[in-house]
Amino acid sequence: MSDDPGAPSIEEAALHRLLAERAVVPVFQPIADIATGSVVGVEALARGPVGGPLARPDRMFAAARSCGRLGELDDLCRRRAVEVAAEAGLTGPLGLFVNVEPLAAPITFTPGPATTALVERGVRIVVELTERDLTADPARLLAFAEEARAHGFRIALDDVGAAPASLALMPFLRPEVVKLDLSLVQGRDRREVAEIMSAVAAYAEQSDAVVLAEGVETPEQLVTARGLGATLAQGWHLGFPAGSEHLAGLAAPWRPPVLRTPVAEAVLPSPFATVARVRTPRRASKALLIAVSRHLERQAAEQGELVVVLAAYEDVVNLTPAVRRRYRALAGSTAFVGVLGRGIDPEPEPGLRGADLDADDPVLGEWDVVVVGPHFAAALVARDLDRDADLADTTREFDYVLTHDRPLVLEIARSLMARVVPQSTRSATEASFASSVRVPSGVRR
Repeated sequence: MSDDPGAPSIEEAALHRLLAERAVVPVFQPIADIATGSVVGVEALARGPVGGPLARPDRMFAAARSCGRLGELDDLCRRRAVEVAAEAGLTGPLGLFVNVEPLAAPITFTPGPATTALVERGVRIVVELTERDLTADPARLLAFAEEARAHGFRIALDDVGAAPASLALMPFLRPEVVKLDLSLVQGRDRREVAEIMSAVAAYAEQSDAVVLAEGVETPEQLVTARGLGATLAQGWHLGFPAGSEHLAGLAAPWRPPVLRTPVAEAVLPSPFATVARVRTPRRASKALLIAVSRHLERQAAEQGELVVVLAAYEDVVNLTPAVRRRYRALAGSTAFVGVLGRGIDPEPEPGLRGADLDADDPVLGEWDVVVVGPHFAAALVARDLDRDADLADTTREFDYVLTHDRPLVLEIARSLMARVVPQSTRSATEASFASSVRVPSGVRR
């Protein structure tokens, strides 16, 4: 070990060499149809140089995070996965699942030659978002998902059920494949399993998403996976991660999930403009709408940790001490809470995400409260009729729509979520290290 406190650690030095030499080694774990046992795809998993300090993917990615090179490593892992799969002769209609770290997801990208070659052979590229840092920059993730779909890729959400954020953001990211966390088939508390199972079943029923169970290591766990509603599975019982030499021999039919329609909007509409297209607004005083807003907040608190709450409050002056206390409490009991308005800081209260809206953003003239959970969706969307009036005047009038139409509520919620600013680099990094590093079956990454 060097006596120089500024010298890189052994792991960091090894990472710099790995990136310079492109020394990531992809291995591929089969994904099988539970009913037939047929292999329908493979997941590309990253390994470092054998025998080195970064042979394990968890150590490789921890080193990348600690020295600020996560994006470079993530990009290299993706590139090597598609390059090796293409060189090995992988053909369609098999699926190739490739991991992407949320903090490293590119908003725009152009598929390289290897990816293009795979697509031309009929390979279905599935971009798999890991569960880490899902809420650090949700606007980036939404943009990335739509960009990926525009290139014909599917989205998979990894380790669903490992943390509340994965379930809470599921309807926002709209994954075509939902990957159940390995703990669900390996002995997790049944009450927790039932809650997650219910949420996933509701989403799959509404979206026709494919459910895939991870960590299946025994015949009994395969039975459990089927009971959880999974139609696909992966794990040691179905196949270990292996080199690329077996890829050319895979040729099983697969009916991939229906690709979602990318949302291509140059300018995001405001929530009020969205609801006014399909609902006739009513008129009410601020005093009445305060009561409605508080009701939705209570509904969110009762729904618990799988809920997302988004609110537009016009101006930071509306974040009174009482409002701040309520939303701080919501941030502590739900998966994600975001508040938008003029002059609102990125973190107006601990755990609360904020956004200072541009002066020409139409949301500035609105008062919106949106609650989205697995089995509950509601939105209060109101437009201020006199923005020059005293903001504290409870007799002020608003045109408003109160809706529980889930697709409409989700459209409104995505519009607001796309405006939420990312966490600072420091807070996002701290969140990453605060979560334990789990090493699932086959030492996946």
